[in-house]
Formats: sequence, C-alpha cells, structure tokens
Amino acid sequence: MTEPSSSYSLPSKKRQRSPDDNEHSLDRGRICLSLDDNLTFNDTMIALQLMRTQFPKLDKVLAQPFILQSQLYSSVKDRTQVDRDLESFKKDKVLRIFKLSSGQDDHAIMFMDDYLKQVSFAIKRSGGKDCSPMAILGTWWE
Repeated sequence: MTEPSSSYSLPSKKRQRSPDDNEHSLDRGRICLSLDDNLTFNDTMIALQLMRTQFPKLDKVLAQPFILQSQLYSSVKDRTQVDRDLESFKKDKVLRIFKLSSGQDDHAIMFMDDYLKQVSFAIKRSGGKDCSPMAILGTWWE
C-alpha cells in the first residue's frame, strides 16, 4: 500500500466567499448589538420580585407581600439607583410605599396589585360597618 504524499491535497468543498457575505455578517453583528442594548434588566425590580416570592405565606395571616426598603438597600449595590427606580415605579403606579411607624426611618414597599388585594380584603372584612378609609386601613394592621 502506498500512502499519499504530503503534497497531495483533497479538493476543497468550501464555497468561495463573495463580497456580499461580509455585509451579511456585519448586519448580524448589528442585530446582536441592538438586542444587547435593548435587553436591560432593572436590578431593583428583580430584587423586589425575588423578595416578593420569598414572602412567607401563613394560613392564619392574610397580609399581602411587602418588602422593607432597608432589605432592598442591602440587596442592590447602588442605593441612589434604588431611590430613582422606586420614585419611577411609584410615579408609574407600579408600587406603593408606606412610612412605617416603627420609630426607625424605614418604609414598606408593596406592589400595587398586592395593595389593592389587601384593601379589598379589608373592605370585605369590615362588612360595610364604617366605610371610611381610616377605619378600613386601621383594621388592616390588627
């Protein structure tokens, strides 16, 4: 048996590139870059949603999930960005923020749908006795 010599080469099965091929690869590069630019995730919202899912669900307590602002600050690196995001979410009616009367300067953060569920439950629980907002919300924390 004779082995092929090292100078022997197989015919190439690759097609020759045309000048248009380079333009297509550049277009694909632009598409990827634009997708990367458009896929931005908000650290504050991700942290809020994660904490919301971790809120304990107890059978006897019917409180909707809330997050302490201090918890959020400890989870996200940039406190200034957290404050900006919270103001934006509050303005867009995504969140409600409540000042707590615990003596410390802390706030509770609730998603708007959780807040509305909580208020609806408080109204049902009051049974229509005194429908003033202070009477309804005052029973919420009992």
